[in-house]
Amino acid sequence: MKENSFYLVSLGCAKNTVDSESMATLLAQNGYRGVDKPGQAEVLIVNTCGFIDSARQESIEVLQDLAMHKKPGQKLIAAGCLPERSRQLMIEKIEGVDGFLGSRRWMDILDLLGEMRAAPAPRYHLPDFPTIGTDEKGIARTALQGASAYLKIADGCRRPCAFCSIPLIKGTTVSRPMQSILHDAETLQVAGIKEMILIAQDTTDYGYDLGMKDGLATLLENLLPRVPEIPWVRILYAYPGYVTDHLIEVMAGSPQMLHYLDIPLQHASPSLLKSMKRPSDIDWVHQTIAKMRQAMPDLALRSTFIVGYPGETEEDFQMLLDFLQEMQFDHVGAFPFSFEPGTASEPLGDPIPEEVKQERLERLMLQQEKISLAKNQTWIGKKMDVLIEGQGDGLSVGRTYRDAPEIDGLVLLEDDAEVGEIVPVRIDGAMTHDLTGVLEK
Repeated sequence: MKENSFYLVSLGCAKNTVDSESMATLLAQNGYRGVDKPGQAEVLIVNTCGFIDSARQESIEVLQDLAMHKKPGQKLIAAGCLPERSRQLMIEKIEGVDGFLGSRRWMDILDLLGEMRAAPAPRYHLPDFPTIGTDEKGIARTALQGASAYLKIADGCRRPCAFCSIPLIKGTTVSRPMQSILHDAETLQVAGIKEMILIAQDTTDYGYDLGMKDGLATLLENLLPRVPEIPWVRILYAYPGYVTDHLIEVMAGSPQMLHYLDIPLQHASPSLLKSMKRPSDIDWVHQTIAKMRQAMPDLALRSTFIVGYPGETEEDFQMLLDFLQEMQFDHVGAFPFSFEPGTASEPLGDPIPEEVKQERLERLMLQQEKISLAKNQTWIGKKMDVLIEGQGDGLSVGRTYRDAPEIDGLVLLEDDAEVGEIVPVRIDGAMTHDLTGVLEK
């Protein structure tokens, strides 16, 4: 075990990854060194996810394993969403956690370590109120993944979605000051990043708490001229009803903006959407997507849906299938409803049997696979720019503008291409999720 060393595990979404890398940067700037094996570390940190039950279980299992093999003198910290949401559950399930760090207080890791050295009892460092952006200790809110990087522009959520625990964990939306975001973007440009991905629980709510109108579009108008050397800028997680004409205009008018948008719609039945406390104006979806496709004919759209929400009838589900067939999304994620105590949907219970949820999930994904394959086949014979992410044994792997990291498809090349570069590729084959191609010489 090495003095002033840490081992950090990051679980959950890309937003957690940003927080983890920010924490690691702060530790490194203050004399700590990251190590690859837990047995070498003085401090063990798990940045947990507490969004749904399966994520909570994974976080608990990782913490239990580290606690079980903890050496004398090692300190174990549970950080992030799970201690924020389920502190008592962690105390009951895990013996050996020495410190708890709240989901929006990663910047207090040094204070917590100081408290832990001063007193042997478990220490709690949880926020009384949400504060990001004004207390970042000069650390960039970014996470690098090869030639791509996530840049967090806000945290928390003020939307009332009945099924979602994020506001319980994170609190309401708190936007980062624009100048902090611009500074981080310029830092990424200097680092040679090829793809910058703007993320938040809801990017389209950026700036609301700062008194801005149409904040995301305004941010982009200020950001894009500052980073002309970053060729790809991607937006993740737009809220239905908040994709404005101004935003569409900015996306369509800049060569840096990728014609890709992730709009989690959750369902297509108006009555079910109302029960979910989600926007239920399906006409808006049709009109806005038509408007976007007119402005950006090559637009790639991703959405996410829940099956088996309490009260979902077979008629509701068929409405969802018909909607997907009509809208022809490029990528779709679907998940069975997960009962979350404390959310607005708690009184509804979880009445739909798991086997019904799974059967509906399989039907939905089977239908979407046919749509995705047909979409991919339209690219055969065309040239596309591909960001190369891996290479070996005469094969290269990358992504097009249509594919966000980790969640969408890949392009497979029987060529050696340089990792981190964007190269022209002639597409020669299509699968359900992935494409194949050859380098354009």
